[in-house]
Amino acid sequence: MTQANPLTPRARSSRLFWPRAARVARRVVLYATLLALSGLFLVPLFWMGTTSLKEQGQVFAVPPQWIPNPWLWENYPEATRRAPLWTWLSNTAFITVLSTIGNVLTASMVGFGFARIRFPGRDALFILLLSTMMLPSVVTLIPRFIMFREIGWNDTFYPLIVPNFFGGGAFNIFLVRQYYLTIPRDLDEAAKIDGCSNWGVWWRILAPVALPVLVAIGIFAFVAHWQDFMDPLIFLQTEKMKTLSLGLRAFVNPYDNSWHIAMAAGMWLVGPMVAIFFIGQRYFIKGIAMSGITGR
Repeated sequence: MTQANPLTPRARSSRLFWPRAARVARRVVLYATLLALSGLFLVPLFWMGTTSLKEQGQVFAVPPQWIPNPWLWENYPEATRRAPLWTWLSNTAFITVLSTIGNVLTASMVGFGFARIRFPGRDALFILLLSTMMLPSVVTLIPRFIMFREIGWNDTFYPLIVPNFFGGGAFNIFLVRQYYLTIPRDLDEAAKIDGCSNWGVWWRILAPVALPVLVAIGIFAFVAHWQDFMDPLIFLQTEKMKTLSLGLRAFVNPYDNSWHIAMAAGMWLVGPMVAIFFIGQRYFIKGIAMSGITGR
């Protein structure tokens, strides 16, 4: 009976080297591709930021001038002098913060009900809820306008804030429900043995555990309300009630080519959204990833 010859150290190292080199090469290609795509998608944001610091004649220069020379930081104070940006900013922040709180709270509560409480027709109601995602928001725009006009809420912030405390959005509820389903029911049972009601289980146990998905839907809600244009256009009429996205239309003037000032004003709208995403991106990615593990 013959014994197989063992591999020499050189052959063994060669046998281990090539698979490892292939994995490293694939990772390098993947990261390089993602880096290139990230750079491509950041070009508009980079152009907007640099244009906000240019002179008027540099905006449409040929060839394009990517780096401002000189850097005109006074474009930002000039934008505030041309329009009441501080008023628009405070209005937008007020609406966005309250609406985001409403979305997160109500989506968390409704998602808890669909995930943890058994009641007749629960699955049918959940399917009906998901079906509302196929209904465009513009379909309900006129009925909402008539309803809020009849109760005297037009040209107030109520139509933009109050509805967010009654539902939270079908997509947000779906994400929260899916995340709650990944949490063991043993936590609920232990809490109820200790005397917790359903409200206590939601507030004390599940909501803190579900922080990643709540941050994720908070980012979704913040971005949606911060850049919302259609609803403020319909429900807000006076200048002092306008939001940033609505007020920035004042900088679009066919008789004024001050695009560098318009870009400086636009950074007021874009900057907070970028900052919020980078601050909460770790929770955002974790919340989205964990929400799709199980479906029951």
